[in-house]
Amino acid sequence: MIQGRDITVQLPPAIKPALSGLPKPASAFTGRDQHVERLLTDLAPATGGVGEQRTVLVSAVSGLAGIGKTELAVQTAAQALRQPGWFPGGVLFVDLFGYDPGRTLSPERALEGLLHALGVPGEHIPGGLEDRQRLYRSVLAAYAREGRRILVVVDNASTTGQAGPLLPTDGITAALVTSRHTLDGLDARLHDLDTLDTDASLAVLDQALRHARGDGDTRFTDDAEAAAMIARLCAGLPLALRIAAAILAASPGRPASHLAAALQAEHTRLDKLARPDRAVRAAFDLSYQHLTPEQARIFRLLPLNPGPDLATESAAHLTDTASDQAEELLQQLSEAHLIEPGSSWGRWRMHDLVRLYADEHGRTHATPDQRDTARTRLFTHYQDTTEAANTHLRPEPGPRAPRFPDRTAALHWLDGEHINLTATGAAAPALGHPTITTSLSSNLFHYLEYRRYFDDLIALTTTALTVCREAGNRHGEGGALNNLGNALREVRRFEEAINAHTQAIALFREAGDRHGEGGALNNLGIALRLVRRFEEAIDTLNRATTICRETGDRHGEGQALNNLGGALHQTRRFEEAINAHTQATTIFRELDDRHGESTALYNLGGVLQQTRRFEEAINAHTQATAISRELDDHHGEGQALNNLGLALHEVRRFEEAINTLTRAIALYRKLDDHHGEGQALNNLGLALHEVRRFEEAINTL
Repeated sequence: MIQGRDITVQLPPAIKPALSGLPKPASAFTGRDQHVERLLTDLAPATGGVGEQRTVLVSAVSGLAGIGKTELAVQTAAQALRQPGWFPGGVLFVDLFGYDPGRTLSPERALEGLLHALGVPGEHIPGGLEDRQRLYRSVLAAYAREGRRILVVVDNASTTGQAGPLLPTDGITAALVTSRHTLDGLDARLHDLDTLDTDASLAVLDQALRHARGDGDTRFTDDAEAAAMIARLCAGLPLALRIAAAILAASPGRPASHLAAALQAEHTRLDKLARPDRAVRAAFDLSYQHLTPEQARIFRLLPLNPGPDLATESAAHLTDTASDQAEELLQQLSEAHLIEPGSSWGRWRMHDLVRLYADEHGRTHATPDQRDTARTRLFTHYQDTTEAANTHLRPEPGPRAPRFPDRTAALHWLDGEHINLTATGAAAPALGHPTITTSLSSNLFHYLEYRRYFDDLIALTTTALTVCREAGNRHGEGGALNNLGNALREVRRFEEAINAHTQAIALFREAGDRHGEGGALNNLGIALRLVRRFEEAIDTLNRATTICRETGDRHGEGQALNNLGGALHQTRRFEEAINAHTQATTIFRELDDRHGESTALYNLGGVLQQTRRFEEAINAHTQATAISRELDDHHGEGQALNNLGLALHEVRRFEEAINTLTRAIALYRKLDDHHGEGQALNNLGLALHEVRRFEEAINTL
């Protein structure tokens, strides 16, 4: 018997209404095995007896609409009920419809239904929230004391206030809560649900179709390419995946490839992902309706960012708000699971389908949101900040923008934004901002070259080249061609690089730009040397050196001399090469260009090694290694270490050589540079052979 505010209730022998209230799982497979295991760990009864207090009383699962929260809770509850002795009292399930204004349950109404399910007669259920809550918790505690522990599942709660009164407090009864918001006020163990990976998405598609049509329907497994495309377009959202499977199930003759093609168009994808009883857009609608006007506006503007995620600072520029206000709004959207944290704190991203949904609303509200002005603010922020960062990366002497305190800070910002920046450069011309593209192309050159993002560099400079040609900007065309040639050279497309630099030289000469002509000649000389047209390279680089001296371009002169030394080296004019590299080193040191200095020292060491001046070579390579490490230039450091290892080998300092080459190999592997790794492994094998470590030498070779 239990007591509850002046009434006495006899406990029924079983809780059949509660057991029958648990929804049937949609499938035996959810792709959430790890989440189920974690939740089961929370739900397991205490091991020390009925009266033992548990650490975890409530588990709260949160996530985006359609992410599979209810399905996870149902699957977990079903498995928990099968565990002997865990929940002999059964399960209480209540859907609060927290995001549906027409059906949402107040805590009072929800408690009334739960008390009925627990066997409390209607005439004994009090009217007020506090009285109902007190009686409800007393009944749950009584069941627990009698060894009939119950699992309470509270589904689809929108707020802590809606879910809190339904939770047990006896220290024995367990509860699961699901919500689109992170309900951190429930004193619960929080579980955030993410999208499914590719393999799990494919499994959901296949099993949902087989469940509807039988094991004989193998359309997804028969056309793996179409299935993979559908999984990608559904972006791992279980609701979208199940709708896609249902669409095929409704049309037995429809190929998976036909559905995949239908879903490719972004502007109709949300329309296609719908069935009469459920739709992705409708699920998102319920979350969107809960946003405040300020939250809704920033939500609608976020898709204007062309890249995959957005920094808080960038969102502040996009929305024309203070950074702290933007951060607060973004955090609120994250707690509603309409956006999620990005790769690091202070960055935010959107699920692909949510992005389409937000963009639809953004287009509808384009005028009140001042959408075009917002995009211009964001693009201008990217342009101006990239220009400021470039002042810290460009090797030429000149003032450094105070926006960043040093080169490290500039690199850090560029590392975080480079995908957004290249995406902006690609998208800007079609959106009416062609000068953004040319500016980004110019100011990202040193960064993309330094980080060796050559594919990005080729794509961005090609777009900038098109913009300049369409605008009749001959000088800009020359600059874009020169940068494009450098990128093509780095991916070993030498003839295309030579052609690009040759065109650039002609354009600079036509414009009377001697500085640009000298730079393009320098780059052409490098490409000619790499295709072993050494005499042409030497002539071209001598012309570049002359022009730089005439124009007083000391930095360009250092670059031309360094490259000239490389061409002279390959024609075995060693003393001339040493002289050229020595002059280049002096110029770069004078200009405080540490990267240029390390490159010149690296090249100088190579020529000194060729002339068997090994101690001088070791000194040059050691300096180059130190500077590259200081600059965080892993590729340059790997090259310098490799050559240093060879020089140490030549003077029979084998153990030092082995250690140095091992470090070079580690760097090349980190960079995924198989060519450099192969060279270093070969050199390591030779050094290991010298110290009679034959088995290790064989393994490296």
